[in-house]
Amino acid sequence: MSQGLNYKFLIDTFFVALSGISITLLVTIVSLIIALPLGFLLAMTRINRILVIQRIAQIYVSFVRGTPIIIQIFIIYSSIPLILKAFFDKYNIQIDIYKINPIWYAFIIFSFSTTALLIEVFRSALGTVKKEQLEAAYSVGLTTFQAYRRIIIQQVLVVALPNLCTTTVNLIKATSLGYAMSLPEITLNAKVAANMGYNYVEAYLDIFIIYLILCMIVEYIFKVLEKRLSKYKMANA
Repeated sequence: MSQGLNYKFLIDTFFVALSGISITLLVTIVSLIIALPLGFLLAMTRINRILVIQRIAQIYVSFVRGTPIIIQIFIIYSSIPLILKAFFDKYNIQIDIYKINPIWYAFIIFSFSTTALLIEVFRSALGTVKKEQLEAAYSVGLTTFQAYRRIIIQQVLVVALPNLCTTTVNLIKATSLGYAMSLPEITLNAKVAANMGYNYVEAYLDIFIIYLILCMIVEYIFKVLEKRLSKYKMANA
């Protein structure tokens, strides 16, 4: 049995794992692009008490918050091919669903999970904006869309930014479970490299270091954004 860490493997595998960062970032960015508008719109339905959609959104949020994301991955990753196969067979579409790149499943799964979390983030932030703000916007001739774009959304972002940062960091960490879908991200690349010599401790250290650095960078970016938006908040106080 070998003693101590294999430092050569540790260094070599660091760069192997690092090669998966593009997939990790792509899944994170695409998931956020999908989840941000959906989360905001569904939060609006809860604030405005649109009964049917509000109830569906509540059940959806409860499901996501009450179940581990790895279970969501297994359920959705197993269900989508069956649904697609039934659909393709019905309409005689000649597509092999088992050759679909797993990154498309990752986009769906992580968008699904992140949207639910953002509903609560935006619902909480929207609750801090006084109704008088919207009424004042109408009084000067702004439409609802213009009022939200010019006034409401900017205030919501100031309040929501810390929670948006937390959600983004959690999303980045959650993408490490992409290995369950054979997604060649940071974790899978490191684990595959470790299989040959059973150097799992070194591989997990590499994963730990990469995610730590990545999350620290994201937190720094959000801190800069928060400072800039706080100037807007002070100017409008």
